[in-house]
Amino acid sequence: MNPEETTQKPRIGVLLVDDQPLLRMGFRLILEGEEDLEVLGEASDGAEGVKMALELKPDVVLMDVRMPNMDGIEATKRIAEQLCGTKVIILTTFDLDEYAFSGLQAGASAFLLKDVAPEELVNAVRLVASGDAVVAPRVTARLLETYVRSASPARGAAPAPERDPLLEDLTPRELEVLGAMSEGLSNAEIAHRFFLSEATVKTHVRRILTKLHLRDRVQAVVYAYETGLVIPSQGLDY
Repeated sequence: MNPEETTQKPRIGVLLVDDQPLLRMGFRLILEGEEDLEVLGEASDGAEGVKMALELKPDVVLMDVRMPNMDGIEATKRIAEQLCGTKVIILTTFDLDEYAFSGLQAGASAFLLKDVAPEELVNAVRLVASGDAVVAPRVTARLLETYVRSASPARGAAPAPERDPLLEDLTPRELEVLGAMSEGLSNAEIAHRFFLSEATVKTHVRRILTKLHLRDRVQAVVYAYETGLVIPSQGLDY
């Protein structure tokens, strides 16, 4: 047996969920052009997407938002609740989409614009599958800031929530790393900022997610904004 065959990494399985056949076909062509990616199936609505996800257990689901029978938000919620090893990327037509924000709240790991460049699509799937980084982090942060502002007390919303007691379990360094995560920085960028190794950063990230009972790092960003830990256009509120 060829030694290289024994060390070959398993392919990343992807499920496409979108009611537009042409978009699914385009994404399939792009993804299947990569040796490490494999399209396991296609679904045309959220209900079918959930069913296929439970059967196929893909690593990543590319999920449209607006679909018949069951929308992408509800489908994302069900997948996130039932398949802890499956990551969901929300597909949207424009970056400041309230449905994309709802998708992140429902358990999606990231979102992408439907007109994403092929190389960005491929990179996004790999990043989300690895759990190492948030896709388009600064766009994600801008999306969150927009909807946090729209729910500000000035517009009649409830005042900011009290500090979450779980934060007391974080060390000062973990608080710093959480702040950097909330800015959308990758592990490499966080390591550079704090003069740490990437392995150390990964350890901090894992501990933060565990202590705060969060699914992944994009949920940490949502958490930081929803709990008032991060104030739009300002730094981390320690």
